[in-house]
Amino acid sequence: MLEKTVAELSKALRSQEVSSVELTQAYLEKIAAVNERLNTYITTCDELALKQASKADQLIADGNQNPLLGIPIAHKDIFCTKNIKTTCGSKMLENFVSPYDATIVSKLNKAGAVTLGKTNMDEFAMGSSNETSYFGSVKNPWDTSKVPGGSSGGSAAAVAADLCAIATGTDTGGSIRQPASFCGVTGLKPSYGRVSRWGMIAFASSLDQAGPISKSAEDAAILMNVIAGPDNLDSTSSRTPVVDYTLNLNDSLYGLKIGVPKQHFTEGLSADVEESIRLSLKEFEKLGASITQVDLPNNHLSVPAYYVVAPAEASANLSRYDGVRYGFRCDNPIDLEDMYMRTRSEGFGSEVKRRIMIGTYALSAGYYDAYYQKAQKIRRLIKNDFDAAFETVDVIVGPTSPHTAFSLGATTDPVKMYLEDIYTIAVNLAGLPGISIPTGFGGNLPIGMQIIGKEFAEAKLLNVAHQYQQVTEWHKSKPSENFGE
Repeated sequence: MLEKTVAELSKALRSQEVSSVELTQAYLEKIAAVNERLNTYITTCDELALKQASKADQLIADGNQNPLLGIPIAHKDIFCTKNIKTTCGSKMLENFVSPYDATIVSKLNKAGAVTLGKTNMDEFAMGSSNETSYFGSVKNPWDTSKVPGGSSGGSAAAVAADLCAIATGTDTGGSIRQPASFCGVTGLKPSYGRVSRWGMIAFASSLDQAGPISKSAEDAAILMNVIAGPDNLDSTSSRTPVVDYTLNLNDSLYGLKIGVPKQHFTEGLSADVEESIRLSLKEFEKLGASITQVDLPNNHLSVPAYYVVAPAEASANLSRYDGVRYGFRCDNPIDLEDMYMRTRSEGFGSEVKRRIMIGTYALSAGYYDAYYQKAQKIRRLIKNDFDAAFETVDVIVGPTSPHTAFSLGATTDPVKMYLEDIYTIAVNLAGLPGISIPTGFGGNLPIGMQIIGKEFAEAKLLNVAHQYQQVTEWHKSKPSENFGE
């Protein structure tokens, strides 16, 4: 039962094949049995989950048809959850208990979803491998010697290992899509502003976006129907009308124009990933789509631009963690300056401190114009490239990552780690939606394919991904019970 999709579980709950309490208990038992090996959850909420499940069963018995009612989900530990620890994977917030729910959490609670717990993540969402978490690295369920990707690696690994039916994640430069690729699941990064950021602990405010990590595009559409939309508490949330994301999943792809960026098929792309993407493009042609090459000439500038913009915004956002108001405080400070310095030195990990230093430097007097302002101009050029490409194509398709999951501890050079997001970062800089879906294997490790759409074209992406998943089986593949150990 645990391997079923949200759509399948929803039908099973309504036909009384299983109750939400039984389903929730089964997930909690599996989490208790395997979480020590995978380290996917930082916190589990057994008592709360069973209470929510019992309430869901009553509502189902009364005829409530909400498709998420009674469905056990997991939240990335970046979303504030009332009366539950929200750590953001950091010592700085190790014991922080939020007094309120993030908007995305409250919407899912209202829909009747059951909260199993909070998933592990790179500290303050800074990382591409889930190795920067204060609570230890998450292991990839396909091979526990490999990384699950980051920063939403805990959510992706939990979905892949059937430790939840669906999970929330956040994507600042690829942090939903890259772990989805490494773990063989579906991950959607919505357009900037499509989902409220209120109550989501900020990393880079102009880039962060919440979205689903799921077993299928259909499941992602079901979750999007709940979490998408404007929020009066978030001034950056868009007022663009929300559609029913499940309505057009079965639309034909006949006549669809797919663009393939030549910059994504150059040196650095592994042979098995390229072959898998090429074969998938042929599948799209069988479905009636046409393939053409598109040019994204400034794509190579996305990583350097991102690693000026994101750290600059992180420097500003993380200034609130000073030991005064909440979170970690060093022991026995001599004076205020000592408290600031030691609290931040002891509370933050090395990658977070590195990015704060880079960002502070980029924003400093004399360097703002040379670095931050120039990066923002490059960001505009990257957006212009996408706009030009979308004048001739409906979606853009390419690899999510240059390769499959790499070994834990294999990448120690920060710059090399930053290049892991070479195909995903431009999408965040441009504020566009992107989805990663399983499309094959390299050895025994999953390969992900990224589909990019126009602004607020999530419904089209989900339609394209769903149609692909109707004629392929990659998204149904499961890791072995021993997780490749």
